[in-house]
Amino acid sequence: MTKTSKGLAVFPASFDPVTNGHIDLVRRAQRVFPELVVAVARNVDKKGTFTVDERLEMLEAALGDLEGVRITSFSGLMVDYAESIGAGVVIRGLRANADFEYEFEMTLMNRHMKPQVETLFLMTGQEYFYVSSSRLKELVSFGTDISEWVPPIVAENLKKKLGVG
Repeated sequence: MTKTSKGLAVFPASFDPVTNGHIDLVRRAQRVFPELVVAVARNVDKKGTFTVDERLEMLEAALGDLEGVRITSFSGLMVDYAESIGAGVVIRGLRANADFEYEFEMTLMNRHMKPQVETLFLMTGQEYFYVSSSRLKELVSFGTDISEWVPPIVAENLKKKLGVG
């Protein structure tokens, strides 16, 4: 068992792509934790819109100026990764009841495997409650401007990736 630090938290997600809702959660978590690792999940079974390297690049552009925030990627179980870097807390964002049910079950499993790693749920800001990466991809495919919900680099890259405008 690796020693974990309650001052180090990890915020794992697919970030495919990163949204302003994600950024809001990072900024709020940063106020609570002196060190925060934003970690892109490498899931070989899931074909993403963007490669992991593209996601890391967009996260760097969106969050690179934040002090105490490190951006990286990981493979395998998130709770194993959290323990391996010494993170005592995993940050998870919640938008709706459906998010809670999934996250609650995942937290119980993680707690069983690694009781020394806590999970902290943060509610998404009200203005981003309905924003999801998949919904934004759909909007872009119909030519809708999504710039109010994503960083500029994401809006540009998503249009290019989906062959729009």
